[in-house]
Amino acid sequence: MPAVEIMTLDPQPRSYGQGAMVSGASRLLFVSGQVPEDEDGHIPGDFDGQCRLAWRNVVSVLEAADMTVRDLVKVTVLLSDRRYREANARIRHEVLGGHGPALTVIITGIYDESWLLEIEAVAAA
Repeated sequence: MPAVEIMTLDPQPRSYGQGAMVSGASRLLFVSGQVPEDEDGHIPGDFDGQCRLAWRNVVSVLEAADMTVRDLVKVTVLLSDRRYREANARIRHEVLGGHGPALTVIITGIYDESWLLEIEAVAAA
């Protein structure tokens, strides 16, 4: 099986690129929107806690498919308010480090008003 290569096109600071080109992949994983709620229905009261929990939920889906954040090629983050942009970028960078998948951030109403964000993703391996 050929090695998977994910090439970030026009890398930007804070862990994203203008595009991500994948070659050699044999598996694609589409991660449904992950929300900041744990298995017991607990939702952190602050944005940082919610963002870290939503990312933890994304990582759990990746791990179930034997993948990691290094396999992400596209991430879409839905924010309930633009005031969370900087915290979102900071935490995304903590989670992804130098990995730079293609990224879209949308400011919108979220399905549950107690959720401050939702994260969906696509991974390839």
